[in-house]
Amino acid sequence: MSVCAAFMVPHPPMIVPKIGKGSEAQIPDTIRAYEQVAEQIAEIKPDTIIISSPHSIMYADYFHISPKKKAIGSFSRFGASDVKFEEEYDSDLVNRICELADMNGISAGTLGERDPSLDHGTMVPLWFIRKKYQGGKIVRIGLSGLPLSDHYKLGTLIKEACEESGKKIVFIASGDLSHKLQDYGPYGFAKEGPEYDERIMDAMGNASFGELFDFDETFLDKAAECGHRSFVIMAGIFDGLKVKAERLSHEDVTGVGYGICTFYPEGEDETRHFLKGYEEKILDELKKKEENSDAYVRLARKAVEHYVLYRKRLKIDDVDEILLKRKAGTFVSIHKFGRLRGCIGTIQAVEDSVKEEIISNAISACSRDPRFDPITPDELKYLDISVDVLGEIEDIDSKDQLDVKRYGVIVSCGSRRGLLLPDLEGVDTVDQQIDIAREKGNIGKNEKYKLQRFEVVRHY
Repeated sequence: MSVCAAFMVPHPPMIVPKIGKGSEAQIPDTIRAYEQVAEQIAEIKPDTIIISSPHSIMYADYFHISPKKKAIGSFSRFGASDVKFEEEYDSDLVNRICELADMNGISAGTLGERDPSLDHGTMVPLWFIRKKYQGGKIVRIGLSGLPLSDHYKLGTLIKEACEESGKKIVFIASGDLSHKLQDYGPYGFAKEGPEYDERIMDAMGNASFGELFDFDETFLDKAAECGHRSFVIMAGIFDGLKVKAERLSHEDVTGVGYGICTFYPEGEDETRHFLKGYEEKILDELKKKEENSDAYVRLARKAVEHYVLYRKRLKIDDVDEILLKRKAGTFVSIHKFGRLRGCIGTIQAVEDSVKEEIISNAISACSRDPRFDPITPDELKYLDISVDVLGEIEDIDSKDQLDVKRYGVIVSCGSRRGLLLPDLEGVDTVDQQIDIAREKGNIGKNEKYKLQRFEVVRHY
C-alpha cells in the first residue's frame, strides 16, 4: 500500500519549548510519544506527508485542500516568531485528490483560500518530524462541517490517489481530544469530556474505526473535541484493510486531551469496510422508522421526494382527514446522518389546511433553506424527516414561563423575529433557547425584546 503508516497526534503549541518555556514539562508522555512518531516517519522516508488539520481553512460544506507550490508559517502568534517553516506542497497529489473528489460528488478542492500560511495544527507535527526527517513534500487538508460519512469518503479517495501515485506516503491525523476535561482547564469541565477521551482512545488504540460513527454530533459538541473528523478521514484511508494499531500515550493534565497512536496497514480485510456497514445500518433504521411513521411524516416525505425528483409540487387527495380539516403552522425538519439538512416552517397557518402547509414547508426545507444546498436525488434514501405542528402562540412576561422541553420560543424586536422549536438536542437551558432564537432573528443581546411561547406536537 502506498500509505505506509498513519499517526494520530495532538497539536498543543506549548509543547514547543520556545512557546511553552518550561510548561511543556507537564506532558512528558506526549513528548516522548511524539518523538517516537517522528523516528518512525524518518525510518519510512516518505515522499509525501499528508496532514489533516482542524486549524486549516474550514468550511461548513467544503473540504479545503491547500493550493500553490509552497507555504510558509511560524509560531509568531504564540510568541515564537523565530520558529519558522517553509514547506513544498505535492501539487500532483493535490490535483488528483481534487479530481477524484469531483468525480465522486465530494465537495473538496483548492478554492477559497483565506490564509495561505501554515496553521499550528500542521506546524506542531512538523516541528517534531523535521527534527528527524527533512525530506518529503506535504499536503494540507482542512476539515469541514459535512457529515462524518463524507470525511470517511474523502479518506478513501485520498487512499486511491496515493495508490495511483506510487509514492511512499504517511498520513498525520492532527487533532486534540476533548477540551473540557478539568475544571481548571481553559475551557472548564463537562462530563462528556472524559467520556469522549476514554471512548476515542479505546476505539483508536484498537483500530476499531467503525466506532467513530457512533459518536453523536451533540455529544461531540458538548465534549468540545477537536480532532474527531481528522481521525475519520484517516480511518477512510484504511478502508478495507487490516490495521496494526498501537496506543503510545494519553494525557489530560492541562484540561485538554492529548492522544497519540500509530497505525500500519497489514493487508486486505473485507470485514473492515466501515462506511458501508454504517450506511447499511442507517438505511435499515430509516426503513423501520418509515414503516411506523404517521400520516404527517408520510406526507412530508412524499412532498420532498416528488419535488426533488420532478421539481413539482405534490398533488394528492388521499390523505388522513385530519390533515384536510385543520389549519396550523408547521415545521418540516430534515436530517441526514444525524445532521440537520434543512428546516423551514410557518409560525401560523398560511395555507388552507395542514396538508398544504406540510407540502409547502417540505418543499422549502429541501430546496430553499439558505443554510444548505438543495437536496439531490441520491440523498433521498438517507433522509430522516419529522413534522412539528404548532399550537397557539402565547405572550409571556418572563423566561420563567418557559420550559425548554415543553415550549418553543419566539423572540421579537420590532419586525425582527427568531423562533426555536422545543426539545432540541444540544439545547438544554432556557437561556440557550432564547439566545439561539434571538440570534436567528438578528436581535442584539442588549436590545429590548418580546417573548412568546408555543407548544408543538412532533411527528416522527
